[in-house]
Amino acid sequence: LDYYSPEVLEGILLRSSTILDVDISPSAAHEIAKRSRGTPRIANHLLRWVRDYAQMRADKEAINEAVVDKALNMLAIDGRGLDEMDKKILGVIIDHYNGGPVGLKTIAVAVGEESATIEEVYEPYLILQGFLQRTPKGRKATDLAYKHLNKALPYGQPELF
Repeated sequence: LDYYSPEVLEGILLRSSTILDVDISPSAAHEIAKRSRGTPRIANHLLRWVRDYAQMRADKEAINEAVVDKALNMLAIDGRGLDEMDKKILGVIIDHYNGGPVGLKTIAVAVGEESATIEEVYEPYLILQGFLQRTPKGRKATDLAYKHLNKALPYGQPELF
C-alpha cells in the first residue's frame, strides 16, 4: 500500500471535520495531515484528539495551527510525524550503537517492542522519510536522523552548505 500525500489527507480531514462538526482551518488540517504518517486512519485519530484538546484546553476555539501544534506536542508527535517510539528507535541506534548497523532483534529488545511491530509499523515510515536505512548488516541511522534529533554526526563531517 502507498502512503497518502498531505494534500489528499488534508481533503480527508476537512471532510471528516464536517462530519464531526469541527471548525478547522485548512492550514490546521494540513498540519495534521503532515504529521499523520501518510495514513487516513491516523489522520482521523489525530483530528479527534485535536478536537478534544480544543474543547478542553483551548476554550472551544476554532482549530488553527497553534492549537494543532499544542495538541500534537502533548502526544510527542513532531513536525515530521515522528512519535515517541520512532525517536526512541533512532535514539537507541545512534546513542548505543554509534548509528548502526544494528540488528532488528537488538533494537526490539532495547526499546521494549516486538521486532515484528518495529518492522511492520515503525520501520517503513522511518525509511520512507529518510531517517533509517536497511543494510545487509542491519539498520543504520542516516545523517537526516542525526540532524532531526540534534545529535552530532559520528564522523564529524562538517556541513558543506
